[in-house]
Amino acid sequence: MIEILILSFVQGITEFIPISSSSHLIIISEYFNFDNQKLEIDVGLHIGSFFAVIIFFREDIFSFIKNKNLFLKIIVGSIPVMIVGYLLIKFDLINQIRNIKIIGWTTLIFGLLLYISDKFGINHNIESNFKFRTALFIGLMQILSLVPGVSRSGICITGARFLKYSRYDSAKISFLLSIPTLGAVSIYGLDKLIQTESLDFSFFIVLSIAFSFFFSYITIKYFLEYIKNFSLNIFVIYRIILGTILLLIAYL
Repeated sequence: MIEILILSFVQGITEFIPISSSSHLIIISEYFNFDNQKLEIDVGLHIGSFFAVIIFFREDIFSFIKNKNLFLKIIVGSIPVMIVGYLLIKFDLINQIRNIKIIGWTTLIFGLLLYISDKFGINHNIESNFKFRTALFIGLMQILSLVPGVSRSGICITGARFLKYSRYDSAKISFLLSIPTLGAVSIYGLDKLIQTESLDFSFFIVLSIAFSFFFSYITIKYFLEYIKNFSLNIFVIYRIILGTILLLIAYL
């Protein structure tokens, strides 16, 4: 129970801020020697985050129905990461990139990239300038988030900032692009639930969804408020410190 609560807290907080949820789940689980931090539990945690972003952006989602063009852009931007993610899982390659060395390097390198992108000016907004090529560019960058430590939200925000979107719009683009991706992961998770006969395991999945939903919703709300007034430097500093510590642990 306490393991699921901690993992849900970590997932909910780190999924939507630019520090990588997958890397933190791996680090926390290895440090505390958790038994439940398997790919299936990760999926349950992502289902909770999916419900949270759906509820938070329900008005935008309803507008998707009226604005098919925006909906298609979001789909186009999400297709690349879903295809590559499926291939990584199908060929059992996902666990090959889940180690401390890779997480250390990606945390550090993409933290610095986030810092550089945050220095770009602002002359684009999601209402007027979010085009198909923009969605595809950010969607292709989102593929990198399959590597732990990169951060899905981080790389999307980085890509949008390079294209001169405001921090708020960059985060919103990241959140909207997360909907199809998290939805696909949720479907995968539900399929796993159907195939699983263990009631205890199913109970843990339900708990992870509920807790992750709560922490994810709170994080989305306050992260968007935060970046209206502050830069992304605090996340950059955190990533540099964490990445350096992980590399020292890995190589010494």
